[in-house]
Amino acid sequence: MMTEPPRGFPTEEFAGRLARARVLMAAAGLDGLLLTTEPEFRYFSGFLTQFWQSPTRPWFLLLPADEGAPVAIIPSIGEDAMRRGWIEDIRCWSSPNPADEGLSLLADAIRDRMGPVARIGLPSGPETHLRLPLDDLDRLKRALPGVSWTGDADIIRQLRMVKSEAEIAKTAHICDLVSDVFERLPTLIRPGMSEREIFRRFKIACLRAGADDVPYLVGGSGIGGVGDIISPPGERRVGAGDVLMLDTGAVFDGYYCDFDRNYSFGSPDDAVRNAYRIAHDATAAGFDAARPGAQARDVFHAMNSLISKALGDEDGAGGGVGRMGHGLGMQLTEWPSNAAWDETEIAPGMILTLEPGLTIAPGRVMVHEENIVIRADGPRYLTRRAPPEIPVVAA
Repeated sequence: MMTEPPRGFPTEEFAGRLARARVLMAAAGLDGLLLTTEPEFRYFSGFLTQFWQSPTRPWFLLLPADEGAPVAIIPSIGEDAMRRGWIEDIRCWSSPNPADEGLSLLADAIRDRMGPVARIGLPSGPETHLRLPLDDLDRLKRALPGVSWTGDADIIRQLRMVKSEAEIAKTAHICDLVSDVFERLPTLIRPGMSEREIFRRFKIACLRAGADDVPYLVGGSGIGGVGDIISPPGERRVGAGDVLMLDTGAVFDGYYCDFDRNYSFGSPDDAVRNAYRIAHDATAAGFDAARPGAQARDVFHAMNSLISKALGDEDGAGGGVGRMGHGLGMQLTEWPSNAAWDETEIAPGMILTLEPGLTIAPGRVMVHEENIVIRADGPRYLTRRAPPEIPVVAA
């Protein structure tokens, strides 16, 4: 098992992120960026807290395009934690305060840093959102009549898709921890356990191994394959003939892994064994295609074509899913998508999941997932590769 990487980031890491953002802001003609969501706020500030799970209080981070310092406008409950980071200009209000949830402070900060006339970018593309009520956005616009609001010109996406070595180390570490738990899982479970009990044991094992949290765990079981793979586990008891799949997003220092493993209770039948091999081979095809200069859609087509050929699908339907993997990092799913429509160029420093899936029988699927990092000379696995034959739990 690898050595645990340092937690947090040095100030130089955040300064570098801000400098790169400013170059892109200048090219887009923006006077600044306003960030309201947890990953964007954390990416530039290092502020890590689970308090974002409460929808009561908004949090704002203002990034001026000039050399002015970033401004954090946050509820006073977060001030002590925020001051332990690198951001120095921190402005607080007592929240909850529905009459003015930090809006007057935010408007003042925009005037201070950008003047009465400015062009401010807000994350606007797919997989982004604004974390404030529409009424508050309208109030902010009325308070700043000289400010024009526009999209962020894809700046946040461009920055966050390519990870630093420190970010890669955190994802690599949680992938290693969870790979170890997956390899030990057959010794932790037995026939007759309910799905809920198996999932609970897996989570506990991940936490004991060193994961900070296991906020995402889905999957299921079924005779001859798995059916519903996104609902919470139930009381169904797993036994001979079942396939069990667990798909987890565990976290270390705010960075996710996202991969699954499949298990057969007793000897698998031919259909299960064949589907597992196809999915495993498709992952290898996606891995080989994920090279700098290729596009995300090339990774999809490599996996989908192998599945289509193996299944004899002349129409090329393959796994029949919208995408076969995605970006990974501070969030469970990030840009890009390994999908037929995604022309994003793959670059060194990207972390991707490879997630081919196929139907075994009506209502039964096989999904396989690995995590990789792109290097200048090609991809590297961050997860420990699943075995080529489906692991068997004694029935």
